[in-house]
Amino acid sequence: MPDHKNYPIKKFHFKVEWGGTKIGFTEVLGLDFETEVIEYREGSDRGYHKRKQPGLAKYSNVTLKRGTFQGDIEFYEWWKMIFHDDFRRDLLISALNNEHEPIITWKLRNAWPSKVQSPSLKATGNEVAIETIEVVHEGLSVESD
Repeated sequence: MPDHKNYPIKKFHFKVEWGGTKIGFTEVLGLDFETEVIEYREGSDRGYHKRKQPGLAKYSNVTLKRGTFQGDIEFYEWWKMIFHDDFRRDLLISALNNEHEPIITWKLRNAWPSKVQSPSLKATGNEVAIETIEVVHEGLSVESD
């Protein structure tokens, strides 16, 4: 039997735990993080260049896409909660192995929806109606199982 740790993980087998019902997502975008760069040059420095040092961490917004189902307005309901208390949630996004167990998990801390996009409608289209939610968050950690 081949050792699966010698192969890259597949990107099409994943689950999202977002605090709503367990509806499968078709796409997750924006699991990005970076460190802002602080440039500094002292006036008496002999070199004609700036020094660079790490600044604050910066996280991209994360976009989740899924099919639209009759009677399911959970994205909208979560978005409406931002005008009240207790609207932040931790989200877990996990890449899965063949046994449906997490291989690697991205955890979004204190996430909340900044944008909900309903599906575009087209009379001549033949695609599934996809709805989108864009969430902001206060931190991204990566855990390997």
